[in-house]
Amino acid sequence: MTAGAGVIHSEMPSSEFQRTGGRLHGFQLWVNLPRERKMMRPRYQEIPAASIPTATTDDGLVTVRVIAGESLGARAVIETVTPIIYLHFKIKPGGRIAQTVQQDYNAFAYIVDGAGLFGAEGEQAVDGQMVMFAPDGDEVWIENPVHAESELDVLLIAGVPLNEPVARYGPFVMNTEEEIYKAIDDFRSGRMGAINF
Repeated sequence: MTAGAGVIHSEMPSSEFQRTGGRLHGFQLWVNLPRERKMMRPRYQEIPAASIPTATTDDGLVTVRVIAGESLGARAVIETVTPIIYLHFKIKPGGRIAQTVQQDYNAFAYIVDGAGLFGAEGEQAVDGQMVMFAPDGDEVWIENPVHAESELDVLLIAGVPLNEPVARYGPFVMNTEEEIYKAIDDFRSGRMGAINF
């Protein structure tokens, strides 16, 4: 995950994948930084898939990969500048999860595959859809009905809204157009620095 303004990066498939081909899908989430942190020193955290914490409910029906935040007793290994939740759930038919989410967070689920029921009212959503949760409690509910024909594959994302203006151009995200011009000038002049891997 890459966060912040002034980050120039390239995300390409591995040379092996480029050579042999195949199917690939992925999700990229950009986390905007608050105004006072936008010009912080850049950093990079690479977490191999095998190092992403996972947990499973006692009944074995819900498994989560904890990319950011925590769930089912597992805590992410990455450090975020602002607190966020980024969870990847796989829920078998009959499985249900009540995930703690702070009331001041905005939270949404993106359904990767399958269909499920969301929130206390059990609103239905299917793959390719997004569900926004109301900030009216301290947890969100996700369920794969017992009669479902397949596993529910869903991302749950949440964080505190910044409520700041957003200006963007190409890979740059700032608060004003003037800050965008400055970021472009800093990049062209080599003042953005380098990330040591």
